Amino acid sequence: MNPIGDLQVSGLCLGGNVFGWTADEAESFAVLDAYVAAGENFIDTADAYSSWVDGHRGGESETVIGRWLARRGRRDDVVVATKVGRHPEHMGLSADTIKAAADASLRRLGVDHIDLYYTHFDDESVEVSEIITALDDLVRAGKVREIGASNISPARLEDSLAFSTRENKARYTALQPRYHLMSRDSYEGPLADLAARHGLAVMPYSALASGFLTGKYRPGAPVTSARSTAAARYLDTDRGRAVLSALDEVAMAHNAELSTIALAWLAARPTITAPIASARTPDQLPPLLKSTTLTLTEADLTTLTNASA
Repeated sequence: MNPIGDLQVSGLCLGGNVFGWTADEAESFAVLDAYVAAGENFIDTADAYSSWVDGHRGGESETVIGRWLARRGRRDDVVVATKVGRHPEHMGLSADTIKAAADASLRRLGVDHIDLYYTHFDDESVEVSEIITALDDLVRAGKVREIGASNISPARLEDSLAFSTRENKARYTALQPRYHLMSRDSYEGPLADLAARHGLAVMPYSALASGFLTGKYRPGAPVTSARSTAAARYLDTDRGRAVLSALDEVAMAHNAELSTIALAWLAARPTITAPIASARTPDQLPPLLKSTTLTLTEADLTTLTNASA
């Protein structure tokens, strides 16, 4: 288990973006059951999931997770993270929006507190003092245990942490950046340096690059999925082909799936606490879970790091 403030979480965070979207309730329950049966305890969602689907309002994922928690009686067994700022009815990060959105998330999840509450995307029209004070109010009210930030600039993150320290307010303990073998400059550099300096737990999202790093997207092999357009674009780059080749090489050496190797590389990077990956069906989980026990050699890590440079 790994610490996030006072929380203890497993090494693979289960992404809930597919729940209520490409995975219906029964499929979502099966995935959640298999995940906790494997000894894992960290579930990530957002109030905006899956508002991008025609006919959806946002909150579908939270609702599915809430029903699962209630029916399985697992609330005390899992750490639930959700996010604020992108729900169609609660856009932005004004104090009133944050508080109203938190109450809506609590209702959908059917819980009395959120373990980890992220700002989904920074809202630079709002001063960090207002954002942090609103989050601090939620923590003091017992509605939130730990707070985190996602999609935030190094400067705004630094300002937020400084305000928390100066004013004795709740402090970000977690960071959720976009980060994977095909997107390294989105985190490495100033943001990663900040996370290391302040001891933030880091949970990279899109850890498998919309499925590209599973290896199912290959030249001349069409794939039909909700994320195929985003994933397939990597095939048109020299870097994408180099990364696939490196993953093939390392996966063969370990008799492992490409997704296992991609997540194991990410988990081995400095500051990383738990990569986030989603599964639509239980049979997609084993290679993801194996990444928490597979140790790559220094040569393996170098091969993957060089290919993705």
